[in-house]
Amino acid sequence: MKITKLQKKWISVIIAFAIVLISFTLFRDNVLNLLAQLNLQSLKENYSELQIFFEDHPIESSLIYVSIYILAAALSIPGAIILTIAGGAIFGLFWGTVLVSFSSTIGATVAFLITRYFFRNSVRARFGDKLRTINDGIKKDGAFYLLTLRLVPIFPFFAINVLMALTPIKTHTFYIASQIGMLLGTIIFVNAGTQLANLNSTGDILSANLVISLCIIGIFPIVAKLVSDLISRRRVYANWPKPKKFDYNIIVIGAGAAGLVSSYIGTAVNAKVALIEKHKMGGDCLNTGCVPSKALIKTAHFVEEARQSKRLGIHKAEITFEFSEIMRRVHRIIKKIEPHDSIERYTELGVTCLQGNARVVSPWVVSYDGPDGQQEISARSIIIAAGARPIVPPLPNLSEVKYATSDTVWDLTDLPEKLIVIGGGAIGSELAQAFQRLGSNVILIESADRILMKEDIEVAEAISNQLSDEGVAILTRHRAKGFIKEKNVQTLVCDSPNGEVRLNFDQVLFAIGRQANILGYGLEDIDAVSQNDKVLPTNDFLETKFPNIYACGDVTGRMQFTHAAAHQAWYAAVNALFGRFKKFTVDFSSVPWATFTHPQVARVGLSENDAKKQNIDYEVTVYGLDDLDRAIADSEDHGFVKVLTRPNSDQLIGVTIVGENASEIISEFVLAMKHKLGLNKILSTTHIYPTFSEANKYVAGEWKRKHAPNTILKILKIYHRIMRK
Repeated sequence: MKITKLQKKWISVIIAFAIVLISFTLFRDNVLNLLAQLNLQSLKENYSELQIFFEDHPIESSLIYVSIYILAAALSIPGAIILTIAGGAIFGLFWGTVLVSFSSTIGATVAFLITRYFFRNSVRARFGDKLRTINDGIKKDGAFYLLTLRLVPIFPFFAINVLMALTPIKTHTFYIASQIGMLLGTIIFVNAGTQLANLNSTGDILSANLVISLCIIGIFPIVAKLVSDLISRRRVYANWPKPKKFDYNIIVIGAGAAGLVSSYIGTAVNAKVALIEKHKMGGDCLNTGCVPSKALIKTAHFVEEARQSKRLGIHKAEITFEFSEIMRRVHRIIKKIEPHDSIERYTELGVTCLQGNARVVSPWVVSYDGPDGQQEISARSIIIAAGARPIVPPLPNLSEVKYATSDTVWDLTDLPEKLIVIGGGAIGSELAQAFQRLGSNVILIESADRILMKEDIEVAEAISNQLSDEGVAILTRHRAKGFIKEKNVQTLVCDSPNGEVRLNFDQVLFAIGRQANILGYGLEDIDAVSQNDKVLPTNDFLETKFPNIYACGDVTGRMQFTHAAAHQAWYAAVNALFGRFKKFTVDFSSVPWATFTHPQVARVGLSENDAKKQNIDYEVTVYGLDDLDRAIADSEDHGFVKVLTRPNSDQLIGVTIVGENASEIISEFVLAMKHKLGLNKILSTTHIYPTFSEANKYVAGEWKRKHAPNTILKILKIYHRIMRK
């Protein structure tokens, strides 16, 4: 039978308790007596008796000593120094060092395990945001930090055990680093114990010079690590001559959401910023993504509302439209928003906007082919915000058929009668529903078992059922493998569980994901990317291989949303400008996203699937929108709000909303997660009636009912009964 990670954790805790319990039970009287006499004077007075007992009973005395030491260390009982001195006095330098080294390390590990499995979750729930930076450092260099803490005698023994238990450091790493780190101090104190007669106080052992020496030794691992990092950094730049001065503080490549926000932040703090864009300002979001898709979805929703007018008591609502006019509206909206992202606006803000293809020719120099020919500019830092593009698989006969992507679908002027959408993610689901509502016969192809694989299964089922009800044919477990064109008939050939399937179409739309734009910018020439890279590799500070070259947005492959790109841009810009003083690790824990189908799907934090994969304990509370007054009044009484909280806590770890206006309702939960506000705070907040946002209060109420203080309520019931007499 396979043992799960959770079972392994509890086995470790049980073993730790067993060690303490057995040790205490076997030698209880000896343990209690000796713990009561943990001082230097008592040790000196009883030294002769202890030494005789050891000579007569070497094994028993060693076991008693080990039990006492483990118990004292495990329960953080003061007296570790005296116990260590006693080890030297009674057992001698060699055997005393062996016993102390293993006893202290085992005891420390027991204390570590007890703290970890009984207190870590509650501490993380309250101080998770403050511990995040420490935890990130421990994940990377935990052994170095612990080794330093163990070597330097000014840090309390028990405090190190407790603090390290709150971090992600692994138990075996803690044990090994502790045993090595404490060994030098152990030898010093055990050796002092061999000279017990000459000791008047523990201060005789730790002279100022010795403490300073130990501190120097203690910081050596960290210094060595810093020197190693510095050498590695210099090696990265070894073949690249650094300019004596720079034209700009930052050069930003790409004027999409990430590039625009990076530039804005840079110029807001009076940095000199150059922004290079080879195509259109605003990037995908403005020109081919968020803006046009939401404009199309709005029109399609209006058409569907008219078609379903009976829900609102209207017998019939007739709508006539030309698809070409709908697409013209889409482009008018793009034009209307363009000034927000224009060269003129950013020039006024102080950004130097340059048009042309940019190439990184060194870690500090970028060339671009502008209207005046090839030019080079330099900057202390470079930010790559090159975005991504839709993935188009190299299927057989693809060039012979009409296909589009989320970038090119906006060029259509005629509504496809038969449309196949390949990809059941957010983009595919949104566009499949929109075109179905506008009159296309849509087939949605998904190779997985269901659509919206990033969401929990009940979320995917809700959207799948809605799309099916509206007429979209959803074919899961179907994989496109090629096209056939005979005369004027276009056919998609798919593999399915039932064999080969052939589907005729007028237009096919690929929505199977986006590929980071990492080639063509010179990054491969300076070895910032390799042939195997699918995204631009970055660390938690958004640094690339070269610490002065940063990346943000879709090019990193992390949460490919406009607002997520803007979120990353803040970290990239601030680290690029002020990283020498303080660097910030990018945090996605409270970044939300939405799928703009109808009903909408919005999420922040973890889903149930995520929590299970990460072995995070959680509680689920659900409130159905069929109970919400405003949803009923609008005939939108379907969907739900699902919140994940830590066990027996109102602290949120994830929220998913399916329903009308979900992308707006989620904002309150984003605020709560960002600032560590629990469901009790949401419950105590006044919400306007009747609104969809009341659902947030009601789901908090559902959680509160599940965690009602029953004992107090019973007492109050008795109290009120008495008060009626």
